[in-house]
Order: sequence, then structure tokens, then C-alpha cells
Amino acid sequence: MKFLLVFDFDHTIIDENSDTWIVKCAPEKKLPNGLRNSYQPGHWTEYMGRVFVYLGDNGIKEDEMKRTMTTIPFTAGMVDLLGFVSENKEFFDCIIVSDSNTVFIDWILKAADLHKVFDEVFTNPAAFSSTGYLTVQNFHDHHCAKCPKNLCKRKVLKEFLDKQLERGVCYTQIVYIGDGGNDLCPVMFLKKDDIAMPRQAYTLEKKISQLAQDLSPVECSVLVWSSAADIMSYLKLLIKK
Repeated sequence: MKFLLVFDFDHTIIDENSDTWIVKCAPEKKLPNGLRNSYQPGHWTEYMGRVFVYLGDNGIKEDEMKRTMTTIPFTAGMVDLLGFVSENKEFFDCIIVSDSNTVFIDWILKAADLHKVFDEVFTNPAAFSSTGYLTVQNFHDHHCAKCPKNLCKRKVLKEFLDKQLERGVCYTQIVYIGDGGNDLCPVMFLKKDDIAMPRQAYTLEKKISQLAQDLSPVECSVLVWSSAADIMSYLKLLIKK
């Protein structure tokens, strides 16, 4: 009896987008128009690479970035939820699949002493160069037309499940907790015993609703949440069964 919890990070675990929050470090807390307008759909990671070069060029160092990132608020009830998961690890494996980066997620979770809750974190690899600039790379290559170039969350989830199966781990249910458009691809991979938990009024919920209206609903159950307390109530029921 083991359940797999899959969390998105931005606007799910934290109540902001970590990549846009870092702009608070920039001169006057904003980016030049040319840089802002250089984003091309599906190529967010490359865009963030340019943002990090701009911050480095303006002398923004690792310490200042870390101080700024660790002020991001968690989503309502999320710290309590992760505490509950931590206390019940015999029931739950817990992973993050995110379009943020390793440095930001590591800083934020460690500052709140929540890093041990998660068995694995799948996100874009980032590191500071010898000159002190933050660099970021695409997580992997994939052939999914629905997803951004750097990350197909369905592929990540499928590969993780295959690896766990090789180790003899099979999950009773997958609980997928997210908010964004890039969470739809893995949600469509879930089976009827699984559950998708989209954040209320965010893109994922709207896209799942649209699919239902188009008479091609997702196969899994759907339970909308607005506070992480809603997720915790569901998980408490799961482990009572």
C-alpha cells in the first residue's frame, strides 16, 4: 500500500513563480524590455539563461539571489501538508517535477527544512559558473509536441514509474498536484485509479474542464484544491482506507 505524490513547484508548493521572483534582484526590480520581449514560446529555459546573464552582468551574486529566493511564500497550508507527508513516509513516496531549476528548489526547500520530504526532484539542472553567473540547462530531450522543449513531465513520470517497477515498487495510486498547462500532459497519462489535483482557477483546472466539455475527459479522477489543507484532507482519507 504505497501512494506516489507528484508535485509541481511554482504556484503549487510555492505561491509564486520562482523564475519571475528572481527579477526582484535586478536593478530597479525589472528587466529591460528587449530582454523581456526575447522570450519565445516553448523556450523558457533559454530565456531564463539570458536573465541570469543579465543579473550576473549587473553584479548580482549568489548570496543576494539566495536571500531573495528564500523569501518566497509557500502556498496556504503547504508547509503543514509537507509535514504530514514527512510523518507518514511509510505510505507516501514523493517527487517534484518542475520547470524551475535545481538551485532555486534546493535553496527554498532547505531554508524551510522541507528537502527531506522528497525522494527525488526532477527539474532543469542549474549551477554557478566559475565567474559567479548562474547557468541553467534543459532537463532532457523529448519528442512530445504538447510540451515545452526542455521538459515533458509525462516522460519524467513514466521513466520514474518504470524505474520503480524494476525495483519492485508498484503504487496503489498516483496523486498528481499541479496548476499549469505543462501539467496536463502527465495528467492525461494517469489511469482511472489515479487522481489529478489541479489548483482552483489555474490553467490546469481550466484545461481539464475544457477536455470534459469536449467529451474527451481525462481518465483519472479530478479533485480541485484551493489550499493545501484540501490535499491533506484527501491524503488522510487515503491512508485510513
